[in-house]
Amino acid sequence: MSVYIYDAVRTPRGKGRPDGSLAGFTPAQLVGQLVRALERRNGVAAVHAAEHLTLGCVTQVGGQGGHIALASRIQAGLPDAMACLTINNFCVSGLSALADAARRVASGQADLVLAGGVESMSRVAFLTDQADYYADMQLAGTMGWAPVGVAADLLATREGLTRAEMDAAVLRSHRRATVAWDAGFYDPRVIPVEADNGTVALARDENIRDFGDGASLARLGPVFAAPGGAGFDDILLAHKPEIGAVQHLHTVAHCPPISDGASLLLVGSREAGERHGLTPLARIRAVAEAADDHVMQLTAGFRAMTQVLERAGLSLQAVGAVEFMEAFAAAPVIFERDFPTDMARVNPNGGHLAMGHPMGATGAVLTTTLLDDMVQLDADTGLVVATGGVGVGAAMVLERVS
Repeated sequence: MSVYIYDAVRTPRGKGRPDGSLAGFTPAQLVGQLVRALERRNGVAAVHAAEHLTLGCVTQVGGQGGHIALASRIQAGLPDAMACLTINNFCVSGLSALADAARRVASGQADLVLAGGVESMSRVAFLTDQADYYADMQLAGTMGWAPVGVAADLLATREGLTRAEMDAAVLRSHRRATVAWDAGFYDPRVIPVEADNGTVALARDENIRDFGDGASLARLGPVFAAPGGAGFDDILLAHKPEIGAVQHLHTVAHCPPISDGASLLLVGSREAGERHGLTPLARIRAVAEAADDHVMQLTAGFRAMTQVLERAGLSLQAVGAVEFMEAFAAAPVIFERDFPTDMARVNPNGGHLAMGHPMGATGAVLTTTLLDDMVQLDADTGLVVATGGVGVGAAMVLERVS
């Protein structure tokens, strides 16, 4: 059975810190505002007809604990009969949630589904779930685990990347994001987050910066040398001795900014869309969820991309629009070098290095952007690729519906 995306919305991405513009909103409130937006756009009856809600969320403790998808459904006033699932597949969780929705529709388990993701990193900081291997160096050594930024440096070292290449990726992301926002590209699907009194708390991604000619980037120092020197370099090199030494290249500008945000999509069968008067935007043509080297960490997105293109019967060069997750600057630099394609069609309106990474929402955010990329570029097909820590990846091919 074919699976279609009928609508997709997201919040702006706020700075994931106490003074960020979305820090005053709970994760469930962010999701709730997107539910209201989908109701306005598609009708309450259509949204409430969804039989399932799947949300990606990485750090499921505190304000994101207690089954955030279920809590969001209740607080948004969605029907009690709507089953819920909260999933954690690290930074590809939002895309895994969408894949879950697609499988439910394709298998006949549901004919209309809500899927997406949410992360409030200002309220629930990264790593506050306190897995034992985060702090137990002996266990981390056995697993070959290090904080993902240290692993990003390991990958950059292995691949022989340069600071200049990484700086260029950062500049391009910020410049394209600025142009796109100023041109109104993001206006149709980014839902301004409002306070209870109706005032707008945030209408635009707030991490974008003007780095000018890039000279300031060259003055930034490495950000992961300290944790690397505290023992994590040794752990990685014990598993990858052929590398010799970790060169710490990533600066804070080469990291996707910690962010708050949410995204939500309405997915269903052709028959469900016709029944509720919905117009499909795209058909989900192929899905892949992959795993790869858990020590190198950031390579599984490439594996997922290769798998999903094979399943869709496409070459990368034949894809009209691509949203490739800028999971640390190393990843887009490797993509551009090793997977030649027209870079004007890859993240044409900026990426995560500029606009931020609300972890559980990221895959859904990228998919939401891709829908409009395909229209902007008059592309029949689109590809979204996400990469996460500890070797997880996901990818999806969309086919535009005219």
